[in-house]
Amino acid sequence: MKYLIYVFFSFALITSCSQKNEEPFTIYLVRHAEKDVSDKTNSDPTLTPCGEERAKSLAVFFDQVALEKVYSSDYIRTKDTANPTAESKNKDLTLYNPDALNAIAQVLLERKENALVVGHSNTTGVLAGLLCDQKIEPFDESIYNRIYQVVISDKTAQLQVFHTAFSCE
Repeated sequence: MKYLIYVFFSFALITSCSQKNEEPFTIYLVRHAEKDVSDKTNSDPTLTPCGEERAKSLAVFFDQVALEKVYSSDYIRTKDTANPTAESKNKDLTLYNPDALNAIAQVLLERKENALVVGHSNTTGVLAGLLCDQKIEPFDESIYNRIYQVVISDKTAQLQVFHTAFSCE
């Protein structure tokens, strides 16, 4: 039996930076769910069964969140993580290049839309930092439970990191 429990802890990372926007908007950033690492030669693996369950649980998490766009890098694992949320919101996936984080940060800030961005351990935190003009390092590949929330209002951007509790059996 699969257990899905969300417990939210505000990580002690709240940052402000200058932005000029009329209406507040929120960008959520998550790493893709657990990937199948059984074939070390496969550079574009699928999700594990647990990863598929985590992807579905993210759709539940975002059920009451008004998202206007869902972004994903062009990898099977990120698209499969983003798709349950995109489908539940009747949104198409918008692909972005994870090697061009400054460019996607600029797009996100210019569009001023509530959005979900699904990325990788070496891009998710870094992109969240770019949105707030802060240096955030990549995180360990074993971490799947972070949700970065960047709220951008008239003159500030605030970054909070939530940790989710998720268990597959």
